[in-house]
Amino acid sequence: MTLREEVRQAVTAVASPAHPGSDAAGAPRGTTSDLTIDETLLLHSAGWEPVDLVYGISWWSIPWGVWQWTTGEVQEASAAFTGAVNHAVKQLRQSCEQSGGSGVLGVEVGVRVSSHHVSIELTGTAVRRTGADAHRFEFVSDLSARDFVLLTRAGWWPLGLAAGASFVIAPRRTAREWAAQQGQNVELPNLTQALYLARERAMERMQQSGTAMKAEGIVAVKLREGKASSSARVIQFVAIGTGVHLRTSTHRSVSPEMVVPLDEQVRVFDVKSLRSAASE
Repeated sequence: MTLREEVRQAVTAVASPAHPGSDAAGAPRGTTSDLTIDETLLLHSAGWEPVDLVYGISWWSIPWGVWQWTTGEVQEASAAFTGAVNHAVKQLRQSCEQSGGSGVLGVEVGVRVSSHHVSIELTGTAVRRTGADAHRFEFVSDLSARDFVLLTRAGWWPLGLAAGASFVIAPRRTAREWAAQQGQNVELPNLTQALYLARERAMERMQQSGTAMKAEGIVAVKLREGKASSSARVIQFVAIGTGVHLRTSTHRSVSPEMVVPLDEQVRVFDVKSLRSAASE
């Protein structure tokens, strides 16, 4: 086969959705998952099964110069984050549907912010109902398989990722403030206020994202805060969670059950090292 034929075959394979449980050539294949063994077994007990690893990636540009000589929130960077998340989720959903899944669990979110762009990387495991012929897309979630099973048994259901971010440039200190704070243990109010502002804006946008998908709550929220670049004046706050809603008429109480992980590592230590440490 020539190089041109190989490229043509690869392009055709990427453009054509793969059939569930088969590769691009139609041959049967096994599932690919980053779930642990006990998570996979627990998922099967709830009537679900893993299908394949799926991805969603998006790079969103930030106009040049927005970080320079400004104070307060950088609207362009916050908007770029929202656009990148929405596009990455769309890519993740398409990848899930092509693999034959009806939902994505355990989504890991990678966020990178530079002076010119924001990049979002989403990686998760596509799942589907066991033995189902039709695979209607239902959700995207960063919940683990354990949390997903516990949530659904209680009558709740994941909807999608709810995310919000804010990037704020702290005001510069005056020359008098800088001189007065040298060699002293004092609060830097400009940085404190910038982080408070970034937090309020990010949490508000995450809640708006949940409301847009008609979620009744957001669970498993993960926060990321601190410097957004090499400059200490640029403060970021990122909040990402899973929007959920109640499918049943009322919440169902779930009786606790003991779960023993099958991937628990055995921890050993060298007794001689303790003896030598004691002798010293």
